[in-house]
Amino acid sequence: MNGALAALLLLGLAPLGDPKQRLVEPQGQLFARAEAEIALKTAVFQRKVGREFAEWDVDLEQGVIRFIGRARAYSAPVQVIGTYNTLDGTFLWGWDHPSVPAALGTNARLARQFATRHALPLFMTRKVACTEQQAWQFTAVALYLADAQGAYRARIGTTWVFLTFGELTLQSVQR
Repeated sequence: MNGALAALLLLGLAPLGDPKQRLVEPQGQLFARAEAEIALKTAVFQRKVGREFAEWDVDLEQGVIRFIGRARAYSAPVQVIGTYNTLDGTFLWGWDHPSVPAALGTNARLARQFATRHALPLFMTRKVACTEQQAWQFTAVALYLADAQGAYRARIGTTWVFLTFGELTLQSVQR
């Protein structure tokens, strides 16, 4: 058993099986589980994909992210949690982002739904001033609620796009 997963189980922070149950978890418990789960899934992703996959691309029309290496690539369904503008320190949620198709804001809407139950204005306001660390917390909550397989932060100019993704599929690369 993975050491991180064992630690979660010992702390009583193992994720709940049914994602619908996650929406009604107490706020503090959900934040702790979300933080632990994103750390665990990021470690698994880095071991599986490795540093060879330095290139990435996202097709918003198809709803797919690709991590591209020299001889192979991984693809997965993608969701946009939001964008973080490094110039002004604001986060624009994917659930109401003009560049994000509605179908790709589903995981972000789960975070908003949870926030509505707990009166968390940073999760319910379309554009918020926050830190990059808080943008990661938003992503962790969305990942946990959706039971996504991983999260990724992609740079486009002065903007970070925070994403969650589903099951990775291995593909060969045609060069």
